[in-house]
Amino acid sequence: MRWKRKIHHGGSSQQQLVGSTLANEVCAIDEEVSHLSRIKSEPSQRTRASIYVGQKRPISTFKLLSGRESNCSGMGRFSSADCSYALRKHLPVKGPWCVDDMDSEAYISQFSADGSLLIGGFRGSHIRVYNSEKNWKVHKDITCKRLRWTVSDIALSPDQRFLAYSSLSPTVHIVNVQNAVKESHANITEIHEGLDFSDDDDGFSFGIFSVKFSKDGRELVVGNNNESICIYDLGANKVTERINAHVADVNVVTFADETSDVLYSGSDDSLCKVWDRRCHKKQKPVGVLTGHLDGITFVDSRGDGHYFISNCKDQTIKLWDLRKMSSTTKDCTPKAYEWDYRWMTYPSEARYLKHPYDQSLATFRGHSVLRTLIRCYFSPMHSTSQRYIYTGSSDQCVYIYDVATGKVVEKLRWHGSIIRDCSWHPYLPTLVSSSWDGYLVRWEATEDDKDPSMLKTGKQRMHPEGYTMSFVL
Repeated sequence: MRWKRKIHHGGSSQQQLVGSTLANEVCAIDEEVSHLSRIKSEPSQRTRASIYVGQKRPISTFKLLSGRESNCSGMGRFSSADCSYALRKHLPVKGPWCVDDMDSEAYISQFSADGSLLIGGFRGSHIRVYNSEKNWKVHKDITCKRLRWTVSDIALSPDQRFLAYSSLSPTVHIVNVQNAVKESHANITEIHEGLDFSDDDDGFSFGIFSVKFSKDGRELVVGNNNESICIYDLGANKVTERINAHVADVNVVTFADETSDVLYSGSDDSLCKVWDRRCHKKQKPVGVLTGHLDGITFVDSRGDGHYFISNCKDQTIKLWDLRKMSSTTKDCTPKAYEWDYRWMTYPSEARYLKHPYDQSLATFRGHSVLRTLIRCYFSPMHSTSQRYIYTGSSDQCVYIYDVATGKVVEKLRWHGSIIRDCSWHPYLPTLVSSSWDGYLVRWEATEDDKDPSMLKTGKQRMHPEGYTMSFVL
């Protein structure tokens, strides 16, 4: 099967692009963002003053614990910032240990909201749900129905009862992951209910890249190659909203916060858009954010209704603030070069380009986004106060960036191929990465050489560099 993705090239305004030498470029972080990140993840002034009077120096975990026990701060407990400061010193960088080893590419690895379940999606029509609290045993083994190429996305309902999976087709399937059936073969051992998102005119060509449950579990929202966002009402069993969102594939759509009223979308047209479902003009975004130079591969919300990040084929992650968005799109299509990210390397001359209307707060560079829609996320609130951004990469590493400084603080190396997805446990210092080498592996804050699942260097499987597949998602 050949699947052609639309490529939009720039117009006359491309000459407005300005160059800068990347080697000399300093990562400029918005002062407010840097300040807020530090406040939420560094010891409170009261704690610092009680331990090191008049001195600004690192505080050891021992000092923090001793200060708490003697109630030096007068609070009798740690503040949330104190907790984050202590926990973020123990990042999940040891290992890795094997969670699973399959004979097909691993595309997705995602923890549930409470961290009790891990979901892995593989190209061979396969999804596995693991119980992270029971030694990573398989909780549910799902053989999918009617996939085109691979599982493109997976979403777990807020009550963790139902799993939705999508493919490059117009149908999203729903599986009950909490019933007694462990081996779930589509429509053989149990029913995988199909939800049709296609319009009358685009049935076969319709492909879904992104699927999300609303926070109340009553709706599903998808981004697709029909340049639209579709919202499915599970109670009414039909598509209730169809938004003509972009002028290219909508690779990702997600909710801004717990209300499910505001949506973020990212597209191959290089734009991030904000949609408010409470507005009467539902076909028009309430805001547009420009700054990327190529297609958006993923978007993750900070959950506060203000900030989100996006990963892009221009080899950057950008941090955005909704309060700085525009009401219209600037008349500038910045793609000034010809390339195809599915099989080509990124043009060296393009690395030095900067969007003339960049509205982002910060740009993070170092990882690479090639071959597939690589994902990025904020680190957990509980353990890090979202101090970090982490991402997979086509150079076979997981990158962890510091939001306050923009620097790479850790780079996890072991995999033998592209890492498309990764997930940080919401409460524990555990990170799981999924790679095209077929491995799901976990990284921990502490080392355990006695664990037989620990993987050694040299055991990796290299994905063939020819990339003979006709389509790469």
